[in-house]
Amino acid sequence: MLIAVSAIRRVDLTSSSRDFIAAVRSARSRSFSSLTGANASPPEPGRTLHDVNSWARFALGAATTGAATVAYAAGVERRRWTLREAMLPVLAPGIRPLRILHISDLHMTPVQTGKQRWVAELAALEPDVVVNTGDNLAHRRAVPSVLAALGPLLERPGLFVFGSNDYFGPLPKNPLRYFRRHEDRVHGDPLPWRDLRAALVERGWADATHTRIALDVDGVRIAAAGVDDPHLSLDCYRRIAGHPIGEPALRLGLTHSPEPRVLDGFAADRYDLVLAGHTHGGQLRVPGVGALVTNCGLDRSRARGASRWGAHTWLHVSAGLGTSPFAPIRFACPPEATLLTLVARPSKPHARWSTPASAAADVS
Repeated sequence: MLIAVSAIRRVDLTSSSRDFIAAVRSARSRSFSSLTGANASPPEPGRTLHDVNSWARFALGAATTGAATVAYAAGVERRRWTLREAMLPVLAPGIRPLRILHISDLHMTPVQTGKQRWVAELAALEPDVVVNTGDNLAHRRAVPSVLAALGPLLERPGLFVFGSNDYFGPLPKNPLRYFRRHEDRVHGDPLPWRDLRAALVERGWADATHTRIALDVDGVRIAAAGVDDPHLSLDCYRRIAGHPIGEPALRLGLTHSPEPRVLDGFAADRYDLVLAGHTHGGQLRVPGVGALVTNCGLDRSRARGASRWGAHTWLHVSAGLGTSPFAPIRFACPPEATLLTLVARPSKPHARWSTPASAAADVS
């Protein structure tokens, strides 16, 4: 009897020990799994392979989409030259409509023959005035190419100011620098802007840089003035400050970079319309969001198109026709020229024409 009891106790002890050892081993296994990320229980057949395949398909799809987007932005959209049209109520009452062709940011190189042909064909629009707001050059031998593009348009009355990429050649840049407001600027090699200026003036266009100009277009009197490029801090608005003399049908301001300090000066002098470029419309725009940067002090909602600046002045920013040779891409922002039809201001301002300066009214 004692033996039987003793045997039973040995059996119970052995069973408990086994349970204890099994519990310890299970705990160790779970601890090891938590450290290694392995699952203590065997995976379902095919589950791991399915997950790997899913992530591989996702990665491949993302890479393919990214590559296709870059290919489109670099190979298609940057050459999809577009003519925009807008109507602005900026003329004095009783004045007939006036058509201005606004061209900016050609960033021309000698090999861009397609762009040269497209710009030259704009002469068929027969604008009353052509306004060029700078950044024509992207190569030291590009002056003949710019003149080939603008050639037929030089037969029309024209005004111009220059931008930073008329004075200095482009350089490779880290795209993230455009998100930094304060950064030391490095200039490229000097460009032959004097040769371009001489050729444009010889053909009859007027350099509006820090100059007041009176222009008569088929009986419509235009008082124009411009500043040198604010992006390079070359602007000196006080040289043209003050109300235009007389009662012109249109008071027109020109600047390459639409810096608010310059726009405030034109608005204070009650200019009717200011034309600018420089922003490239953001160059890369996110659908539903718009421009991510403007490369100046202008808010992103005004990166391209028309908006009010104050109670009286209108601003039009061209998205331009080119890019830096080192960043030859555009997305959701095709290169453009704009045909502006200017009409008389209404005798009683309509709500549509009284948009406050803080809300851009894009009429293009």
